[in-house]
Amino acid sequence: METLGNRKSTREIIEKYGFDFRKKYGQNFLTDDGILDRIVEAAVVTKDDCVLEIGPGIGTLTMRLAQEAGEVIAVEIDRNLIPILHETLAEYDNVTVIHGDILKTDIRGLISERGGGRLKVVANLPYYITTPIIMTLFESHLPLESVTVMVQKEVAQRMKTGPGSKEYGALSLAVQYYSRPEIVAAVPASCFMPRPKVDSTVIRLDVYKEPPVEVSDEKWFFAVIRASFNQRRKTLANGLVNAGHLGVKRQQVEEALAAMGLPASVRGETLSLEQFAELSNRLKESAQV
Repeated sequence: METLGNRKSTREIIEKYGFDFRKKYGQNFLTDDGILDRIVEAAVVTKDDCVLEIGPGIGTLTMRLAQEAGEVIAVEIDRNLIPILHETLAEYDNVTVIHGDILKTDIRGLISERGGGRLKVVANLPYYITTPIIMTLFESHLPLESVTVMVQKEVAQRMKTGPGSKEYGALSLAVQYYSRPEIVAAVPASCFMPRPKVDSTVIRLDVYKEPPVEVSDEKWFFAVIRASFNQRRKTLANGLVNAGHLGVKRQQVEEALAAMGLPASVRGETLSLEQFAELSNRLKESAQV
């Protein structure tokens, strides 16, 4: 099968099947062989790997992955793309195409059915649900080694950035709690069909075996983080107190901050991952008293 990483081949497949792009699925097909090479190289895919691809589209990236991986599981939400995938991937017996919503798919079950082993995620993620997909992958505690994905440029910046930046927030902290992010490549909008309104970035997240900070309660930790950024114009203390589901009082928050050498007026975007871990643990302890 000829590569699909160009506009001519992509257009021919689309026209052959009379495929119509569906805006609700955020469909933009990559048409640049060079970027495809960068993605596969960055993911360091080997025959020992089982690769999960989310949103394979017409199989452009899937074909490259199949050539390098031991097995590829491609989950596609658009039923209209399934017959196209069966054609473009016909010569690869190590690819399983599944029609389904990745947020509702039993990924752990799929992997266990295939004997487990090393799992890598490689995908061109739909912009509109990038964060839910990333968080689902991490919070499911799958045997992930890495996640190499193409996302909107601004989202990649949020994943990578540190305290003090306007892009820094709950997503930054979550990604950096579970993994070490590394920017791989910038991808201009002109590399897609149809052309999106924004540029993209390929980012690799190397998943930690153990998080870099110790928290007494992971769910509580992320609840504290979310509350701290719910009202970015307000102080961290106000955000935590106003989040009624936490049940913490202003005095508890201010005492915890003071013990950390931080003023009561501090804002969430100035705290590091380590400081959020300490604050979470202190608040959890005081809430139990």
